Amino acid sequence: MPTLSRRSTVLAVCAAVVAALLAVAAFAPLPVSIVLPGPTANVLGANKGTQIITVTGTPVRRTSGELRMVTISATAPNASVHFVDVWRAWFRKNQAAMPRDAVYPSGDSVQEIEKVNQREMTESQQAATAAALRHLGLSPSRVKVRLQLADVGGPSAGLLFTLGIIDKVDGDGRGGDLTGGRTIAGTGTIDASGKVGVVGGVPLKEQAARRDGATVFLVPRDECAAATAELPAGLKLIPVRTLDDTLAALAALNAGRKTPSC
Repeated sequence: MPTLSRRSTVLAVCAAVVAALLAVAAFAPLPVSIVLPGPTANVLGANKGTQIITVTGTPVRRTSGELRMVTISATAPNASVHFVDVWRAWFRKNQAAMPRDAVYPSGDSVQEIEKVNQREMTESQQAATAAALRHLGLSPSRVKVRLQLADVGGPSAGLLFTLGIIDKVDGDGRGGDLTGGRTIAGTGTIDASGKVGVVGGVPLKEQAARRDGATVFLVPRDECAAATAELPAGLKLIPVRTLDDTLAALAALNAGRKTPSC
């Protein structure tokens, strides 16, 4: 009996330690962020009363349809995220738990992160403008483009900015709209040569796009796997690698021809 009693005591102590560790794990903050679909904006229109794209030095045209850049929203970098939050996100299609360093790789304070995001947005806008004017054969010394989008940072709207500039100046080159009157959303960085780069958070961005009425989604081809994993019903996916790819795909879409797929 004494041996059994000691064994029971040891087991009870071990169980108490395990329970304590589980309790600590459940309530301790984790180095993750909870991410969900963010707002979208039609780059052909206005945001919060300010025109997003303004072109001077060359005639511009009236457009129809929409070109929607998409975003994701995340818990603040200094927010406490616990196991229960991650558990909920696991079972919800409109949420995801991501390593905080993957969401906020640029600093620890809100001010540092906002500063880096704004710099990336400025660089993205400059590259988008260069790519658009290069495609249009217009000189940046004569044609000026102003891009204004409040409360949004990072480089992932580059492709949509480029398409918006082209649509406002030249459309599809034959008097029509790039969109064909549709609501088209998309994501992807772009450089001055027109190369489209990967971004991240694609499944949640697709949800934001579909929520706000998009029927077509442009995605960097290298992110096809993520894009097809949980594609919302009613959203057509078009993968692209370059600006030329994108324009060719939109022309095919408007002509009723086959478009690229993942």
